[in-house]
Amino acid sequence: MPEPLASAPFDLVLRAERVLVDGAWRAAAVAVRDGVVAAIGPVDAPFATTGVDDDRLLPPDQVLLPGMVDTHVHVNEPGRTEWEGFASATRAAAAGGVTTIVDMPLNSIPPTVTVEALDLKRAAAAAQSVVDVGFWGGVIPSNLGTGDLRALHEAGVFGFKAFLSPSGVDEFPHLSTAQLFEALRELTAFDGLLIVHAEDPGQLDAAAASLEITAGGAVYDDFVRSRPEAVEQTAIDHVIEALRETGGRAHVLHLSSASALPAIRAAKAEGLRLTVETCPHYLTFDAGSIGDGETQYKCCPPIRDEQNRELLWEALVDGTIDIVASDHSPSTAALKFAGDGSFDLAWGGIAGLEVSFRAVWTGARARGIALETVVGWMSSGTAALVGLSAVAASKGSITVGGAADLVAFAPETPFTVDASALRHRNPVSAFDGASLMGAVAGTWVAGAIVDSDAPPARLLRRG
Repeated sequence: MPEPLASAPFDLVLRAERVLVDGAWRAAAVAVRDGVVAAIGPVDAPFATTGVDDDRLLPPDQVLLPGMVDTHVHVNEPGRTEWEGFASATRAAAAGGVTTIVDMPLNSIPPTVTVEALDLKRAAAAAQSVVDVGFWGGVIPSNLGTGDLRALHEAGVFGFKAFLSPSGVDEFPHLSTAQLFEALRELTAFDGLLIVHAEDPGQLDAAAASLEITAGGAVYDDFVRSRPEAVEQTAIDHVIEALRETGGRAHVLHLSSASALPAIRAAKAEGLRLTVETCPHYLTFDAGSIGDGETQYKCCPPIRDEQNRELLWEALVDGTIDIVASDHSPSTAALKFAGDGSFDLAWGGIAGLEVSFRAVWTGARARGIALETVVGWMSSGTAALVGLSAVAASKGSITVGGAADLVAFAPETPFTVDASALRHRNPVSAFDGASLMGAVAGTWVAGAIVDSDAPPARLLRRG
């Protein structure tokens, strides 16, 4: 039921025949005041607004959704802003229906492994971000046992990223297996969340030793064979062992390998505090459709075969995989295509922030999966991962008292991705030319439309 009308008018009213209210569809009017959903009533509720243009009825082909919360975004500013910066990344996010991003601690310089580095990140983001931005901290060998992790936690980072294999940048070295256990012991003392790039360097070395790679490294199948499923499976086994010993919390990033799913299911059944994500590119593409030299598809872990992809979809539906996040990891075109098609030399990362929600919706729609289920994976689920669903002005749902982060979305409108028209900094994407479904007709952050005059959004802190 709507709250009683107050004497003050609302700042914004959005009306639609299909609004996803608390996870269920209804015809409704959503009234916003001071950045928060202040009332929800029938679609024709007599809500007064401050101006005639602040009361909008969405056309019949559009639905109203909570904004997506993307918890895996590499912005890279400061230090590598030519790869991606907050101005371009947050505008790409808004164009894709994403109203909150959580920024990774690399590949910026310095990485977010101290409070001083976090302050630099926040200063870079503050004046130019048009969607809300939170931050992950990082765990590297040199900040274990120094007090930096607790200090970052108290400064408001949402958790701590670690690599278990080389990260690709020298300033963010990986943890050994022993250091993984040490990190979880330290984080468990204050219930910090560890998020893990789970690939095992020993398995990577074993794979390399067993292969005769084609000269130049342009064969995609060779690249996949150089990072076999055992690389992920072994690393995830180590994470599970560390959780069992410490009682801590861990989240496995960008799962590509279906062979790890039985161990994940068993760990969850055991009651270990483990969550898992996969990414739009693993749900959209398959190795058989990637040509030799097409390094726009290079990511680590790699995109695997079609059967593996379908098992990831099944694991999402049954809840083994908890969420979907973009792992938007862009670079310059020169780095992405370094070596003229060599998978050995090209930067590994896929730029998909603006199209991630629509890519997953396209795949879900083709498999008979409902739109609200996708929103659960990419909005309410991701908000819950970082604790944003349990705070005042919570994110991830349209509910009275929640944040007025809203998206008008036309789910049955087709479009073809043109990488040169995407808002992220460099016009390179594996999704270039893909035929997807869905149009984002409007994005509101705290009740303000994101357009060319959008004000800076908020910097978020844990809790």
